[in-house]
Amino acid sequence: MKKRAKTLPGVTRRQVLTWSALGVAASVSQAADAVSLKGSPGWTPFSDNPPETFDQQGWLFFTDEEARTVEALVDRLIPNDELSIGGKEAGCAVFIDRQLKGSYGTFERLYMEGPFQKGTSEQGDQSALVPQQRYRQGLAALNRYVQTTSQKNFVDLTPEQQDALLHDMEAGKVHFDGFDAQSLFLEVLNNTMEGFFADPIYGGNKEMVSWKMLGFPGARYDYRDYIERHNEDLHLEPISIAQWKAKG
Repeated sequence: MKKRAKTLPGVTRRQVLTWSALGVAASVSQAADAVSLKGSPGWTPFSDNPPETFDQQGWLFFTDEEARTVEALVDRLIPNDELSIGGKEAGCAVFIDRQLKGSYGTFERLYMEGPFQKGTSEQGDQSALVPQQRYRQGLAALNRYVQTTSQKNFVDLTPEQQDALLHDMEAGKVHFDGFDAQSLFLEVLNNTMEGFFADPIYGGNKEMVSWKMLGFPGARYDYRDYIERHNEDLHLEPISIAQWKAKG
């Protein structure tokens, strides 16, 4: 057996460990004495890992009929009022369309092999369908249900009728043929909220309308001048990621 190395006479093992820890702390302290940066960042944001965005115009995933249905849905989930524009004008449907066209639409970064079983609420989403399939099948099932019950499409219902159907979908009181109505409601609701509050670079939150409504200053590079200023309106215009500019 290898013998334990001896410490200096009169020095305990605890003292050696303490000195080692202090030495590491001193090294970290010296390394942390970094230069403070203010103003614009000195690099191009996301140059190595850019956010997934699309420059093309028009609908990239939805058909025209699907897009009209989604626009009607987001406009009832976030209706136009005295506080802000509605979900359609804010670009929530565009946001969802771009997300479905990108990696989110296919769950590219998630494990999607079987077996698929019904899980508990704590286990989260257990569906075998990716978001592209959920929207395509769910929107079709929604319009089939409305056509059966009202001889119309969802977009042709009155706002009051649309709200009543959405309330029933949320509560699990209606059942679509071939698709779970409640799961469609939750999917659209979550994506609509994401589109309304996300950075405009992703297609929604037109002109940062939700950030202005809340007083959120956006994706600013440096907040240190404002950290100690509590409970006051700083009158800061929100800034999008797209407005970041690197130093020349």
